[in-house]
Amino acid sequence: METIIGIIIGLILLVALVVLHELGHAIVARRNGVVVEEFGIGFPPKAWGKKLKNGIELTLNWLPLGGFVRMQGEHDAASKPGDYGAASFWQKTRILLAGVAINWLTAAILFSVLALFGLPKLLPNQVVLPFDNRIETAPMRVAGVVDNSPAERAGLTLGSEVLEIDGQPVNSPEKFIRAVKNSSDDTVRVTYQAEGVEQKSVNVQIEANPENGAPYVGVVLQPQREYIYSTYSAPLVGLATTGQLTIETVKGIGVMIGNLASGLVGKLSPDESVKTQADEKLDSVANSVAGPVGILGTLFPSVREAGLRELAAFTALISLTLAVMNTLPIPALDGGRWFTMAAFKVARKPLTKDREEIIQTVGFFALFGLIILVTIGDIGRLL
Repeated sequence: METIIGIIIGLILLVALVVLHELGHAIVARRNGVVVEEFGIGFPPKAWGKKLKNGIELTLNWLPLGGFVRMQGEHDAASKPGDYGAASFWQKTRILLAGVAINWLTAAILFSVLALFGLPKLLPNQVVLPFDNRIETAPMRVAGVVDNSPAERAGLTLGSEVLEIDGQPVNSPEKFIRAVKNSSDDTVRVTYQAEGVEQKSVNVQIEANPENGAPYVGVVLQPQREYIYSTYSAPLVGLATTGQLTIETVKGIGVMIGNLASGLVGKLSPDESVKTQADEKLDSVANSVAGPVGILGTLFPSVREAGLRELAAFTALISLTLAVMNTLPIPALDGGRWFTMAAFKVARKPLTKDREEIIQTVGFFALFGLIILVTIGDIGRLL
């Protein structure tokens, strides 16, 4: 049930982020004289629709995987008044980048709000303003308890602070797991303290994990975490953190693309050691990428268990990632459409409807194929 709730929350948040992205396109398009014909939440088939006073058809669609905005004359070659294609190069640039700007701004706002209530420290060198910020360390707590597990039977509850295991202080999930695996007995003694309750010590039975047979007690732990607290400087901290994470995201994508390219080339080498290194690089790419199934089925449920602040921070990271990904020069994405438009403008060649459709269709199917491959990997990890 907890996983299902996490998936539902994740789906709602992902759709909301995409809808905000599309809303940015719609607002800027109308302000630049482009007619917006439809604003869709989800993807067709259509479940419900209503014509608004401003002439836009608002639709709710059956596939809850995001949203879209349909503009009049979306091809670059369209030329009627109100067509997207009739807009100037810089107007089109503003329209295409508006969704990116909204997602980036959403991340900055979320990080700013979190700075007031405790912004998780996500980077070793994360911005901390000495004149207004303070850092607090939250203890390791129980973030989840498996139903009918030894931990549940022993009385461990969500939010409890875990202090010791077998009389030894423990401050990380890794140390806790290691102590369980290395225990010479069939039980471990866990000392914990729930909010408003005196410190307790209980014996927790060690059982075999039904999934892989490893020793386990059925508890999910949130590690010690540093939080940055701000007052009047919260907006500045939020903007600076968003900027830092944008740079790190771009670096990460660059490393991933580099590993993918060198890994694919390495697979063609007759040298076995080079092939082994290539496999490692390709594995690192696969493990660093999550598709819709991985995000909804694994990441959002686990982050939800860790608490509201972690869920808000993760949502901000997803919004920031959407912004960065949509600037990439991949056809079918905003950045790809802009680079295509700019390339033809520099070459002084007309971007005809047929040319644009071919470029965007090829890009769409390449992107869709990548999503399928990533989804297959996500399902494999879930199973």
